[in-house]
Amino acid sequence: MGILRKLLLGIAGLGVGMSLATASASAADLIEAPEYIPPVIGGWYLRGDIGMSAQQLHGGLDNVEFGTTDNFGFLDSGKFSAAPTFQVGIGYQFSDWLRVDGTAQYRGKASFSALDRYSCPTTNGTCDNDPTTWDGTNDYTANKSEWLFLANVYWDMGTWSGITPYVGAGIGASRNTISDFRDVNVPAAGVAYGGTHSEWQFAWALHAGLGIDITDRVTLDLGYSFLHLGDAQSGDLIAFDGTNNVNNPMKFNELTSHDFTFGLRYAF
Repeated sequence: MGILRKLLLGIAGLGVGMSLATASASAADLIEAPEYIPPVIGGWYLRGDIGMSAQQLHGGLDNVEFGTTDNFGFLDSGKFSAAPTFQVGIGYQFSDWLRVDGTAQYRGKASFSALDRYSCPTTNGTCDNDPTTWDGTNDYTANKSEWLFLANVYWDMGTWSGITPYVGAGIGASRNTISDFRDVNVPAAGVAYGGTHSEWQFAWALHAGLGIDITDRVTLDLGYSFLHLGDAQSGDLIAFDGTNNVNNPMKFNELTSHDFTFGLRYAF
């Protein structure tokens, strides 16, 4: 009787243990395992940037009239003011290392100024027919703006604590516009102006910067770009008395710029 009782108690204990194990497993099933979300390392992204440009005129000004004096030189070869830039784009991240994008950028008006001096080949008005003395000056002013379209490729050089340095390059086209051109000659009491003129030019760029992860999809982009925007020119120069020397624009040769930008990239 004692042996039978122990056997029955053992069977009952085993049943209770199995019931508790089953109940525990059922409770565990009610708690879902955490979902693994892979990092975003590829796919489409949108970008938007604002910035400032520091522009230069590497090739200088040129005009057919520059060769008609005995002596000519620039006191100020020309400089631009800083100007804002506004950019949008769409891109694709192929891997942790490689991405490409296309961008459209409006480059706001930058004011321009330059100053030359000259001596005349013949005696005329303020000219004294002496090439060793200066007879007049030309004070040039204008505004310049662009629409810039680039196809860019970037190398992301690895990520440390959410910060990714990168370098890149781009090629495309720039529509360069010169407006409000003025040539004021104070000694000779003369003024000429050039109408607004726009033209397309081949453009290229070199990029460098940092991408800083804000979330798994939003990246803060701090960038620098060196740009070569090609050439530009004003409309034909027209004197204050209405005289128009046809095909006589003021040419702006080799426009370049150092740009600094601040923007966001959003990955889909």
